[in-house]
This record gives sequence, structure tokens and C-alpha cells, in this order.
Amino acid sequence: MNKIKRINLIILDSVGVGALPDAEEFGDQGVATLQNLAEEIGGICLPNLQQFGLGNIVEIEGVEPEENPKAAFGKMAELSNGKDTTTGHWEIAGLLSSDPFPTYPDGFPEEVMEKFHQAIGKGSLGNKPASGTVIIEELGAKHLETGKPIVYTSADSVFQIAAHEDVISIEELYDMCQKARSILTGDHAVARVIARPFIGELGDFNRTSRRKDYSLQPPAETVLDYLKEAEKEVIAVGKIDNIFADQGITQAVHTDHNMDGVDKNLNYLRETDQEGIIFTNLVDFDQRYGHRRDVNGYAQALQDFDRRLPELISALNEDDLLILTADHGCDPTHTGSDHTREYVPLLVYGKHVKAGVDLGTRETFSDIAATISDIFEVEKTNNGSSFKEEIL
Repeated sequence: MNKIKRINLIILDSVGVGALPDAEEFGDQGVATLQNLAEEIGGICLPNLQQFGLGNIVEIEGVEPEENPKAAFGKMAELSNGKDTTTGHWEIAGLLSSDPFPTYPDGFPEEVMEKFHQAIGKGSLGNKPASGTVIIEELGAKHLETGKPIVYTSADSVFQIAAHEDVISIEELYDMCQKARSILTGDHAVARVIARPFIGELGDFNRTSRRKDYSLQPPAETVLDYLKEAEKEVIAVGKIDNIFADQGITQAVHTDHNMDGVDKNLNYLRETDQEGIIFTNLVDFDQRYGHRRDVNGYAQALQDFDRRLPELISALNEDDLLILTADHGCDPTHTGSDHTREYVPLLVYGKHVKAGVDLGTRETFSDIAATISDIFEVEKTNNGSSFKEEIL
């Protein structure tokens, strides 16, 4: 058996491939992020992903099935009760979530906000679900005038705090987030508290790359912990370290956008050779385009990634494995701005992978964790079934 030394696991954030059987319970009947956006624009051109076998997983306008795909291919169902970032990533790492994180369609209750205001020594603005770019335009003038932070949420389980860097310093904003995180426990244990700094003049605000997420600690060990305990590298690129609250991570770097994420992923592939995984999240599909229901922007971001795929392939060593998947859907043709409850694609490529193997429909995202444990011969979580023997 050929030994795999590194696994390059890339999450195409929100690139779902069709509604799960229970999608209607989440208000997501008929969703299919990739198929629907392709149909909306009259077909999408993703030649490199097509060669991997993306069109063999589901029918996508413009992405034909390959007779001889270069990768093993399939799709995965989400077994956890949710469709958010944290739930999806935790399940990929082998941790199932039976209870959904709390959400606040009417804003946060008075008991939470009173504690928060007392902790930070001032009031706040907003406290409602909103788009981050919209709410800073709406409340920016009042924020500049009063110095109060802007608090908002979304359809996700998040408590977001926006502040102009000239009004509330980065250090103070991060401190506010830590105080909010300590308050948001128990029944109000939101998945993430997020610092959302911005700069610019009234009417021309821009969010900066100094966003920071304060996630809940995973309630049990994941495959990342087991890798770290076995002295393997767990390199986090993008928001991965935030999602896991730094648990099980050995190195981390944040990114400004998708192409920066690809660049930093490539840097690790080319400059490090330690045994372990590189775990990368490319968030633009979700954050910039899915939530904003920007079909054309989403399609362009997919095509941009597809163009970079040959670079990722060429940077792989003989004993490397590349896994491409997603954490949920965010269908830009769907109503509202929420994530969508979907299957996610699974593409596995490497010199030792049996190209063209159909991995079928996996019962849980945790099959990835089980496979990683199997390959590196580390302790397994209690969830998922390994596909190692099917691909190598």
C-alpha cells in the first residue's frame, strides 16, 4: 500500500449540489447551489473540475460527465441537525451535532443585550438580522456620532459586532467580542461571535480583513485533535482555526479572499513537507456571493478557482492527496439570504488514487474524518466510514 504523507483538504464554502431529503424542513425545497446557478446563467464552464468528475456527481449545465475522470467522485449528506459553517466543518472533522445552534430572527433578547452593554460600558446599535454591508451603511452615521458598536445577526447562529477602526480600535473590538462570547453560553450559545471591523468615509465604508471569529469549543475531540496528538501537522488556512476555536491546530494563517487562500495553500504545499493535513476554507463563495444572492459573482468565483486547480495539482507531491468538498449550500437563486440544506460534492485526487472511482452518496460528512484517521493510522472519532480502501 502506498503511504500518503499529506492530505490537502479544501472546503469550497457553500458549494452544495442539491437538496437533502429533509431540506423542506429547513425551508429549502428545490435548492441546488451549483446546478441552479449554472442553469440561471445558461451554463458554467469549469473544465478542470469537469475533468475531475464534477459532472459525474450531478447534472450541471455546462459541466459534462467525463468518461475517464481524473479523480474519485461522489457526494455527501449532512447527518447533523443544521446547515451552518460550524456544524458542517465539525462534521467533516468527525463531530456530529444533534441540536441546532440558536438563531435570532427577531434580534437578541433583552437579557443578553443588557449583560453585553454592562460588560462593554456602553449601549449598542442595531440588534437585528441584517447584511453586514447594508447595516454599516444604514447605521454608520449614528455609529460615528455615538461611538456605539453595531450589533447584528443573520440566519446563521452568529452575534456580529461591527465597528469603524477609527471609532473603536481593533483591540477594543476584539475585547467586546470576547465579552460577548463569555455571555453567550447555555441556551444562548451561538456558534460564533464575529468581529466585523470596517474603514472609510460615510457612504464609502469597506470591511477590512481583520475580521475575527470566536467560536464555541468543539464539545468533543475531532480528527484534528487526534492528528495533533500523534504529532502530525494540522495547518489551518482561512477561518479554520476560528471554527475549531484553535483546538487541534498546529499552524494557522488567515486569508483576505479566495485567491489569497489558494496562494497560501500553495505556499504550504511548496514550502512544507511535514506529515499531516492542510485544511483550507475558501469563504468568498458563501460570504461574498451566496448570502448576497449574487449568481454571476458566485459563478465567476467558481471559474476563478477552476483556473487555479492545475497549480494545486502541480504542487502536489507523489504521496499527497487532494480532497475538495463543501460544508453546506448557499443557493444564490433561493429566497432570503440563508445557507441551504444540501448534499456537498466529494472529489479526491492524487497519484495513488484510483481515478474514476464512484464513491456514491456518503451518509455523513464524517466519512472524510474516518478516511483521514485510516490513512494516518490515528484514533478515529465515533462517526463516519472510511473510503480509504475504495480510493487507494
